[in-house]
Amino acid sequence: MPDAKLSAVLAWSLACGALLLSACSTTPVDPTSAWSPNKIYAEAKDELSTGAYEKAIPLFDKLEGRAAGTPLAQQAQLDKAYAHFKNGEPVLAIAVLDRFMKLHPASPALDYALYLKGIANFNDDLGLFSALTRQDLAERDQKAAKESFESFKELTTRFPASKYAADATARMAYIVNSLAQSDVYVARYYYERGAYLAAINRAQTAISDYQGVPALEEALFIMVKSYDALKMTQMRDDAQRVLEKNYPQTPYLTQGFKVKTKPWWKLW
Repeated sequence: MPDAKLSAVLAWSLACGALLLSACSTTPVDPTSAWSPNKIYAEAKDELSTGAYEKAIPLFDKLEGRAAGTPLAQQAQLDKAYAHFKNGEPVLAIAVLDRFMKLHPASPALDYALYLKGIANFNDDLGLFSALTRQDLAERDQKAAKESFESFKELTTRFPASKYAADATARMAYIVNSLAQSDVYVARYYYERGAYLAAINRAQTAISDYQGVPALEEALFIMVKSYDALKMTQMRDDAQRVLEKNYPQTPYLTQGFKVKTKPWWKLW
């Protein structure tokens, strides 16, 4: 019996050993373990250029760790943020950029970081051709749009000579138009449902908050129509005088809401 027990123990030990060896044999091997930082960067950029963002991101992670404290590690952070953005992960991209700007406030690439952060928020909330989807901007959260504006504003203020400044300025105009149009959409929504005071208040918000944007012509017209519906003739006439003074050729007074205007969002 002792021999039988000993044999059983030995068999069990061998089995356990075999299992451990099997487990060890399935441990994934890191193919980059012997690579230099430059090689990792080259491979990551290759993946990035072919659109393989999910493969590029972990490579930039490895590079950031192995080249810590070097310009190459900083570049890896920026490229990783771009890869997240292109991969449809704007929140992760913005988190990486915020960390980069906190760690490297004097980086010569700070203008690019601000620009990319603005772009990430810009696309997240607005989308370059969002109007083509016919999605009402008034139904969308404007928080990202405002954050995008702030990033572009900081870029153009701190780095007016940056190669990204001109595009950032154009996108700021787009965002302002978007926010103003959003208020006007809401004002028209209220007007069409008979909530005339609410329509007037929202139109006034657009007029007071934004200057020189196309949406204000319609905002004034909504005020004219709303005051008229409320039988407030003096206020109606005052609003109409302002409309005619600022938009002498306005078609709204003859065509109403049937006016077809050039899409305000066509900046590119």
